[in-house]
Formats: sequence, structure tokens, C-alpha cells
Amino acid sequence: MTKPNVVPLAVAAAFGAGLAICSKYVLKLHKKKALRVLITGAAGQIGYALAPQVAVGSMLGADQPIILHLLDVEPAKNALEGLRMELVDGAYPLLEGVLTFTDVAAACKDVDVAVMVGGYPRKAGEERKDVMAKNVSIYQQQASALEANASRDVKVVVVANPANTNALILAENAPSIPRENITCLTRLDHNRALGQVAERTGAHVGCVKNVIIWGNHSSTQYPDVNHGTVAGKPIRAAVNDDAWLNGDFITTVQQRGAAIIKARGLSSALSAANAVCNHVRDWVRGTPAGAWTSMGVVSDGSYGVQAGLVYSYPVTCAGGKWKVVQGLSIDGPSRERLRVTEAELVEERDLALQCLAEKK
Repeated sequence: MTKPNVVPLAVAAAFGAGLAICSKYVLKLHKKKALRVLITGAAGQIGYALAPQVAVGSMLGADQPIILHLLDVEPAKNALEGLRMELVDGAYPLLEGVLTFTDVAAACKDVDVAVMVGGYPRKAGEERKDVMAKNVSIYQQQASALEANASRDVKVVVVANPANTNALILAENAPSIPRENITCLTRLDHNRALGQVAERTGAHVGCVKNVIIWGNHSSTQYPDVNHGTVAGKPIRAAVNDDAWLNGDFITTVQQRGAAIIKARGLSSALSAANAVCNHVRDWVRGTPAGAWTSMGVVSDGSYGVQAGLVYSYPVTCAGGKWKVVQGLSIDGPSRERLRVTEAELVEERDLALQCLAEKK
């Protein structure tokens, strides 16, 4: 008598159990509404690094379905399609759709998060005002498209340089978007500061917290360690080298972008994409207890900075809102550094407003 074929039965049972688990996973994911994330300049280096990080949940969480809106200029259309194909081929469980656009208004339709990577970079021989005029034009158009088409509570992070002033232009031209919903990226600088302290002390980077980036995302920014800690110990005590902290540490963070371009012949992409995800994740899901991060936000006058500038502050986040950390003591040398970076932002703002006035 032939023995019962128990192996296929066992396989079938295991397969059925696997299907049940898969079905539960898919149903759990689809209980949440997919959020739409716009990436402008998506065919470029940062977009190529950022899109898969969003797709795996690094930005909005491992339980949040995503629909990606990828925008770039017409000449980049083929590269954009190649990125879309790769995202489909990645078979990311959280990714419910990938849409590509060369029309900014269509790209902004119903988006919940807008990552503004696209902009006009300064080229050799170009005057600063010419570059600013081009970015004014770009961000005016994008502001209008976001205001008319995006979700009413859209969260915007500007990455393209000059990031603070591009964010200011966007805020000025999209008055119905709450100003607190328009930010710029200084988390990359914040992460660079964390990394430098971790490397110097030999500590794990997760043990370093509460550094601050004040001001502009430029070489005038002020990376401040005076309130930070390494494994609960003040950074200055952990490093035990004030000359380094007051000198090479600051200039290394300020000039890290230029150093990366010199080393690899290209600007930061992986670290920038990671910082964007960190920025939005903390904004949406909250900063850890007892910790803050750095974000470029519209100033309310805190720490004596002119109201209305987009200025990097230490902030905590909860419930999808950010709040500037108040009451930190600022010593004399630090106060002067805050003033220098503010002055640069005032100069940039005035130039941008001049360009806006000349367009009218």
C-alpha cells in the first residue's frame, strides 16, 4: 500500500500560513491612507538617493504607505522614467504608486509632503543676483503650484540652495500655506556636527545629542556644542579640547559640503537624502524625549533674530508641529556668530525681494 504523500500536505499548509501572514500584513498596511510625497529635481543625485529611502519607510515610518510624485524638467524625462522603473523593480511593500511629472502643477496635486530639491545652481562666472533671480522665478512658480494643488496641511522642506532664502521666497508666494509648514534643511549640518563629535570622542553617534545649527545653511552657519552631550556628559568635557571645538570643528561642519565635492567630484547626495528623511520623520513622528534637532524655520523673533527670516534653530517636534527650544544661554562669542549668519540672511532676503520687485 502506498504511503500517504505527507510532504506536499506540509508544504501546502506552510504556503497557506504564509499567505495568511502576507494577507494580514497587506491589510494592516492598507488600513492607513497612503501619503503622497513630492520630490522635485527627482532625476538628480539627491532624488536618486532619496526616493528609495522614502519607499522603505525611512521618512514616514515602516507602517505608512507611500505614493511618490517625481518631478523634473523636460530634458530629464528619460532619467525620471528610469528612476520610476527602478522603484517598481524594487518591489517596495510600502510603495503604492510612482508617478512622474514634468508639469509642476500636476506634480503638486494632493501632496502631503513636498521635498524641494530642484533649483538653479550657481555656475562659474555667474553673478549672485543672476542666480537669485532664477531661483526667485522657480520658487514663485512652485509656490503657486503648491498653494493651488497640494494638501491643505502640506509640509514643505526646501533643500536646493540657497535653501533658507528659497524657503522664504516660497513662503512669500504661498500665503495660504501656514508659515510653520515651510522649512528648509539644516539637518544635514546637524548630522555632520553629530558625526564630528562622535568621531572625535570615539562614542557611538547615537550617544551624541543636542548640538545646534544656528542660522543659514551656508559657510556662516554656527554649529554650537555648548548645550550638547555625549552619553550624558557635556560635549566640551567629553572632547576636552576647546581649541578644536572653537576652531576646526566649526569650520569642518561649515565647509563639509565643499570638502565632499573636492573628494568625490560631486556634491553630497546620500547624506543629504538621509538628512531629509530625518528632518521629515522627526517633524511628523516627533523628536525623542529630552532631545532636539535643527530645522530652518520662519523666525518669530526668538533669540533676537529678525522675525520673518528663515533661520535654523534648535526645535522639538510633537504631533506634527515644531517648537523652538527657548531659554538657552548664549555666550558672547556665540551671540556674535548668530549675528553674522543673520546678517547674511538679511542680505539674501533683500536681494530676493529686489528680484521679486523687478519681476513685477
